[in-house]
Parts: sequence; structure tokens; C-alpha cells
Amino acid sequence: MSFSSFDRKKENSPQPSQWKLLRQELLKYLECFLMAVINGCQVSAPPNRTAAMWEDFITCLKHQDLVSSAALETQSCYLLTKTAVSRPLFLILDDNFYYQSMRYEVYQLARKYSLGFCQLFLDCSLETCLQRNGQRPQALPAETIHLMEGKIEKPNPEKNAWEHNSLIIPSTTCSSEASLKLTDLLLTALENPVTYIEDNVEQKKADRIICSTNVLHQADQMLRRIVSQTMKEAKDEQVLPFNLKLLAEELNKLKAEFLEDLKHGNKKYLCSQETVHIPDIISFFHYEKDNIVRKYFSKPH
Repeated sequence: MSFSSFDRKKENSPQPSQWKLLRQELLKYLECFLMAVINGCQVSAPPNRTAAMWEDFITCLKHQDLVSSAALETQSCYLLTKTAVSRPLFLILDDNFYYQSMRYEVYQLARKYSLGFCQLFLDCSLETCLQRNGQRPQALPAETIHLMEGKIEKPNPEKNAWEHNSLIIPSTTCSSEASLKLTDLLLTALENPVTYIEDNVEQKKADRIICSTNVLHQADQMLRRIVSQTMKEAKDEQVLPFNLKLLAEELNKLKAEFLEDLKHGNKKYLCSQETVHIPDIISFFHYEKDNIVRKYFSKPH
């Protein structure tokens, strides 16, 4: 069965900041369905849910003959069909999942219930993406496609042990060889469910990667705001345009150095600390920033 991004069919598309909450809510719904299949019971609606989104989810299950429209529907409970309880059952999450951390959330769910897990990455050139997007009834802005191309993270089994069961194929490929590889991928996942008890070293490594990604994103947002505010203060101080340009270059260079340092874990600015904290990053950045600012205007900050 396949779950696509049904919530995108709504006329009012969510803002980027809301997508994470929607993904997490969808995973909760998926878990409700998994629990029903595993335990052989009814699919019950979670207490905290978005009515329209839950309705779309149930509609998706009905279209694929996984739940029935029984009288219990008035009680927010749905009976599983023969299709749902048959074996094997493949669940396909059809979305971009452009960040590795997004896919890791699905992996955690598979591990929780000892299910098979695999990833299929369709490698597509930017030019082909733009061409296909232009043929859609409701095309996305070209800038969105360019932005996605810069963000998307391919599976990296060498770095992430949990991504070892992954297949990367060109999206233009439609050969018998590609079909056989896909079949092997699905069978391997089916025959080798993820076990809940894993090597703690691997688990901690994966968790650490997720944490580092989040810290880097938060730091980037906060440092951008600091640079923006500093430039505003410089303009208020009537710093000459030429010096404003130099100040902006120095501050952006400093920000880039901080983020690069965090990304590679060099901790140049954090001395010997083992754990990276956002307040520490901001404090060190302010110290270095103030040293630069003094060259252009004397007002203390």
C-alpha cells in the first residue's frame, strides 16, 4: 500500500514551519494502523488529532481496501479488511524525505515494532525535475525545485548503518534490471526486520548525527539574526557605505567559519567542551563579532 502526501491536496498549503508537525502527526496515525494490524484489532483514532487530516488518512486506507466503512465509523473505529491482515504487507511512504533525519523517524518506528525497513532513492537531475514540474497541473515555483535540490540528502550507508538497506537508481531508468533490484530490496527488508535491541554504539552515533543537524540549523538561524541586527545598528550609526560593505563581509565570513566549525565538530571556538550548547555558541560569536564591530563604530553592543 502507499501513503502519499495527501495533506498537500488542501487548498491552503501549510507553511514550511508546519511541515514537521504534520509529518509527526502522520507518523502517529501510521502507528495506530500498525498497532491494529499487529494486534489484529480495530483502527482507533488517537485522542489528539486534526480532524481533516485524520479523515484524509482513513480515506487513503479505504481506497486501498485496508479498512471498511463499518457502523463503528461513528465511534472513530474502523475494521481491518482481509487485505490489511494478509501477509506480506508493504507500506510505501511516498514523499521527498529530503533530510536524513526525516527518514530516521520512520526507521525508529520500524525498529519499535520489529518491521522491515528500506529506502528507494530516485536520483533525478535538476533539469529533469524542472521539466517534469512544468508539466504538472499545479506546478511548484522553480525556486522551490532549486531549493530542494540543494537540501536533499542521499542515503549514506557508509556513514549511517541504519541506511544499509537502500537502493539508488536513476529516475529515468525503467529496466528489468532496476525492477529486479527493487524486488530484492523489498524481499531483503521483509526477511530482515529491524530489531529493537541494537548495538548501543551505532544507536548513539545515529542519535548524535540527528542532534548535530538540529544544533547546526538552530545556530544558523540565530547567527543570521545577530548579523542582521548588527548591520541595522551600523546603519543607524551612519557608518559609511564602503565600510558597511566591509563589515558585512567580515560578519558573514565569521558566521560561515562558526557553522563550518560546528559542522565538522572541530570545536575551535568551544575549547574542550564535549557537548555543544546553543547559548555557548551565541556567546562566543558575540565576543568575536564585537571585536570586528569596534573597527567600524565605537558604540558598545
